[in-house]
Amino acid sequence: MQKIVFATNNPHKLEEVRRMAQGKLEILSLADIGCHEDIPETADTLEGNALIKARYVSDRYGLDCFADDTGLMTDALGGAPGVLSARYAGPGHDSAANMALLLRNMEGKEDRSARFVTVIALVRGGETTLFEGRVEGTILTEPSGEGGFGYDPIFAPAETGIAFAAMTPEAKNAISHRGRATRKLMEHLLGRP
Repeated sequence: MQKIVFATNNPHKLEEVRRMAQGKLEILSLADIGCHEDIPETADTLEGNALIKARYVSDRYGLDCFADDTGLMTDALGGAPGVLSARYAGPGHDSAANMALLLRNMEGKEDRSARFVTVIALVRGGETTLFEGRVEGTILTEPSGEGGFGYDPIFAPAETGIAFAAMTPEAKNAISHRGRATRKLMEHLLGRP
């Protein structure tokens, strides 16, 4: 079975992507390959951060790797939190604090339109390929649902009108930004349309 590294330590992302691979690929985490370094995300774009992480693993460990970066872009806040989504409330990657800050910043805003964008960078056999997935939706006024992670309790995709956190993992993956980007990656890796 083909092995590939997903440059993440996020157990939620890893579980989502492994589920989507349906056992056709062995997806290793950073911990699985003994990479415990904190890979810096210093680019000012999602593409740049995804490439930094994938190239880091490829260059240092000699393994095929993919990495993602995701941003939540709100129209009323000029695209914020954007590339800083995971660190919106500070460097601690605190999802609850990030959500609370976004909800505070969105108070009184009539335009609640937003989109989630995921970019996956694949470095395989020295070649680099990018895959993008996006989903349009709105920012809710308060959290809803018990599932998901990150901003899932306050983002409702246009297709359903309910928060990602209120959806089953399968329903979320069918329409989510990461799901769309990951399907493109899997089609590329497994050679099927």
